[in-house]
Amino acid sequence: MKIGKINVRISPVSLAVFGIFTLILLIYVYLSGEVAVLYWALPSALLLLIIPAALNYMSQDQYARLEPIYEKEAKKVGIKQINLGMLSQPVRVEGVVERVYFRYLNRPQYLVADRTGEISVKMFTSPQEDIKKGDVVEVLGNIMKRYIITGDAIINCVSIKKIDKSQKP
Repeated sequence: MKIGKINVRISPVSLAVFGIFTLILLIYVYLSGEVAVLYWALPSALLLLIIPAALNYMSQDQYARLEPIYEKEAKKVGIKQINLGMLSQPVRVEGVVERVYFRYLNRPQYLVADRTGEISVKMFTSPQEDIKKGDVVEVLGNIMKRYIITGDAIINCVSIKKIDKSQKP
């Protein structure tokens, strides 16, 4: 579903929860004959779709507003150059997606590699484009630790876009 320029995506997990709840609701109404339950249960079931869609819209909108700022401030770096000394610095990385995790939760994590190394790229919302293994991408984000206190450097992704390397100079 598209609202303005933002492509709102509801995760498959949220859709499954909605489907299971609706199925249980319909079975209950069929077996008990209490149709009055539908007055409160159907709006509740719809909220199981509306709330995740609203949260996704808000996060997509926030990321869209951050993108121009990162476009200006991010410095292009090689993956090997990224370290914990660069915490919170905006970076721009180009590379190939080697793996994609957690896409079905709308919180994808990518393993992006260039000729110098590989790095984990976490995005806390769904990207505007469908990114798959083997895509050449440009990542905009800032450096953070994998875990709150410890861990290696990773990229907190604001934007990930496919690029066509054949057209780049």
